[in-house]
Amino acid sequence: MAMMSQSPRMTKWGVRAASLRRRLLFALACALLLPPAQVLAGAREKIAELAPSGLVLVMDEKGDELVARNADKPFIPASVAKIVTAWLALDALGADYRFQTRFYLDANRVLYIRGGGDPFLISEELALLAPALVAAIGKQPLSGIVLDASYYPVDLRIPGIEATDEAYDALNSALAVNFNTIHAVRRGKTVRSAEEQTPITPLAISQFLARSDQGRGRISLTRDPTLGLLYAGELIAAFVERAGASVKGKISTGAVPAGLEPVYVHRQSRPLSQILAAMLLGSNNYIANQVFLEIGGHRLGGPVSLEKSLRVANDVLAKHGLAGSIHLEEGSGISRGNRFTARGLAQVLHLFTPHSALLRSGDGAHFKTGTFSGVRTLAGYADTARHGRVRFVIALGGNDGALRFRLLDTIRSGL
Repeated sequence: MAMMSQSPRMTKWGVRAASLRRRLLFALACALLLPPAQVLAGAREKIAELAPSGLVLVMDEKGDELVARNADKPFIPASVAKIVTAWLALDALGADYRFQTRFYLDANRVLYIRGGGDPFLISEELALLAPALVAAIGKQPLSGIVLDASYYPVDLRIPGIEATDEAYDALNSALAVNFNTIHAVRRGKTVRSAEEQTPITPLAISQFLARSDQGRGRISLTRDPTLGLLYAGELIAAFVERAGASVKGKISTGAVPAGLEPVYVHRQSRPLSQILAAMLLGSNNYIANQVFLEIGGHRLGGPVSLEKSLRVANDVLAKHGLAGSIHLEEGSGISRGNRFTARGLAQVLHLFTPHSALLRSGDGAHFKTGTFSGVRTLAGYADTARHGRVRFVIALGGNDGALRFRLLDTIRSGL
């Protein structure tokens, strides 16, 4: 077969690309010939030009500060706070820690479910759980399901969480499914699940009809903690029925009777390290605070409380000399009361280095973003031309999210 000749347009673009490559190689060669101090000074000037009032700290692996602008000025971390939560959780719980949910059966075949704060009790996990549960309790009809969420206090409130339908405002709970949210599609008065793996339930339909417009969406169960519990009960019942059992009685809330022993204990299939990776990638506030609350519950005993977790967190921070530079009010970054300094967060990044692969990666960097109205943050690790891998912290006012990545590009190419 004869080869096709190149079109004039392809030839023109090929020439341009080759010319651009030559210019880039020439620029790189020139940069490499410059004294290191001059290159560093040029990068600092560029960073100052891009963000004159911004906060930027860059440290090499030896702890030397390559760039330091406003490094001791407290800033609102937004979701960058999840790096600190992940580090604290690994310290307090360990990478292989697994959340547990306990199941009890009384003589009347009432199934009691005691939640343990599992943040990843999603449909795929229930599909794994249900067959093992049915094997333990048998396929005879259940006369009811009772949901016990006493591991979390009823008056738990996380600073920054508001009573909205937004998924990021989902309430934390000892027993919740699918991040205490419902994902569905509404067409007129018809509601169906937006996820093939998730059965639609009566409560999901009624809530979506009451609180959602037409089309696909996700709502959080924030208005009444009992709603989230009952939805968990309905969804677990649906999966139990898929596994060959049946539920004849009602679903309610209450406490496990004293002296009743569990017939099945479900250990989350994902270790903490995988849960943290998902939390950091998706920036999920619900997961972050479930994990943060478990830090206190595990160390100091249940029920969990924000005060217990803050006590444990502050003890760990103090042990590493970070008491004055990392101030937490909760674990997700949703509260504007959280305050960090760049030097404090850079120290956490140093301690978190063995787990840096849990962060989002791309273009020679592992990083976490944070976004609030008037706040744009970025922190993590980056590979640079002259200084190897560095730790960096960027915090900006305003709403220009792209600027933090232009600063990161300057750090990677100019240092």
